[in-house]
Amino acid sequence: MMFRILIFVMMCLASSVNAVAAEQEWRFRVFLDDKEIGTHDYVLRRNDSQLQVRSEASFEYRLLFVKLYEYQHENTETWTGNCLTAIESETDANGEPFRVSGELRDDRFVLSGSEGISELSGCNWSFAYWNPSFLSQDQLINAQNGEVLEVEVSEPELEEIEVRGDRLTAKRYRLTAGEMKIELWYSENDEWLALETEARGGRKLRYVLI
Repeated sequence: MMFRILIFVMMCLASSVNAVAAEQEWRFRVFLDDKEIGTHDYVLRRNDSQLQVRSEASFEYRLLFVKLYEYQHENTETWTGNCLTAIESETDANGEPFRVSGELRDDRFVLSGSEGISELSGCNWSFAYWNPSFLSQDQLINAQNGEVLEVEVSEPELEEIEVRGDRLTAKRYRLTAGEMKIELWYSENDEWLALETEARGGRKLRYVLI
C-alpha cells in the first residue's frame, strides 16, 4: 500500500513538472528612466517538438496630461528545436505601423517586413531574450520591422541586482546590433531577469520583472 502511495505521489510530481515546463511566462513593468510607462509580457508554450512564444507590449509616455508617445506591439513566434520556423508581428510605434511575416519553406526562411522580402538560409533566430542561447548568434531578426542585424555580444560580468525585492547574483551581457545597445541580466540558472536599452535623448528604457 505504501509503495502504491509513493508511486502516485511521484506521478503527480512528474505531471506538475511537465505542466511547468509546458508553459512559462515573463511579465515586466517598463520604465523610461524612473517613470513607469507600461508593460511587456512573454508567454511560452511547448507542444511536442514545437514551441510558441507570444509577446505583447504596451507603452504610453505622458507629460502631465499630454500624451507624447504610444507604442503597441504583438508578436507570435513558432520554434522547432532551436530554429525559428514562423513569425507574425504587428506594431504601432506612435502612429507608424509595422508588420512582419515569415515562415520556413523547405530549407529557406521567407521574411517580409519594412526591408521588403528576403530569403534566409540556415537556422534563424530573433531577439529571443527568454533563451540565453540567442546570445551566441551572429545575426538576429528584429521582430518589429523584419530587419536582419549583425550582432556583437560581450562576455558576461557578474553583479548583484534586485529582482522581486531580493538581491541576486546575475550575469550581465552587453549586446550591440545596428544602433541598438542592450544590456541583459540572467540568473546563474540562465533565467531572464532584466533588460535595459538606450532610448532617444540618452534616456534608459528598463524592464523590471514582476
